[in-house]
Amino acid sequence: MYINDDAVLIVRAPFNTSEKIINKVVLKYKDRLQKTQKEVQLRNLKFNKKEFINGERFLYLGNYYNLKLVNNPEILLDFKDEFLLSKKYLSYAKNIFIIWYKKRAYETISQRVRLYAHKRGLKYNKINITNAQKRWGSCSHQGNLNFTWRLIMAPLPIIDSVVVHELVHLEAKNHSKAFWNKVGSLDPEYKEHKDWLKNNRHLLRIK
Repeated sequence: MYINDDAVLIVRAPFNTSEKIINKVVLKYKDRLQKTQKEVQLRNLKFNKKEFINGERFLYLGNYYNLKLVNNPEILLDFKDEFLLSKKYLSYAKNIFIIWYKKRAYETISQRVRLYAHKRGLKYNKINITNAQKRWGSCSHQGNLNFTWRLIMAPLPIIDSVVVHELVHLEAKNHSKAFWNKVGSLDPEYKEHKDWLKNNRHLLRIK
């Protein structure tokens, strides 16, 4: 069970689990869930829905940059110390930003994966950029590394921390003490980075 970014309770259970059992478990943790739900609701009040107007700020690698709407139809979305978006494509602004973020995420994350894989002597299969809302990254049994595009809005040390986490899963599939020791050898501040993601995940989105 968890409260998602929209303050909605999500419950996952085995297919044959009865509704009675599910309700019993939910009620057991009712107070904790309601507390978390209220915290998310209050947090969301501080998050302003993107309107894609001049001067609005967008995150990229941990920094905010202003959006400037331009009349040039040849520009879809460009970045030069600020975001330049053509007014012609304003109705598609959200999707345009997501496509841009995905491209930059693949470029940056691929480079960081190569860097840390070389340090650790690890081999992976391929890198995928996903639309995941809940998970920052994952590692498949085939050695594929998956990362959500939202990570590109976070500071580079945070991106590196997620990259290291998933790379180490190539060696250790669980979260044992040995796993965290290996993570710590490449990312000594992984606990702080994990806390940063927990406290700022609501900022790493476009809605």
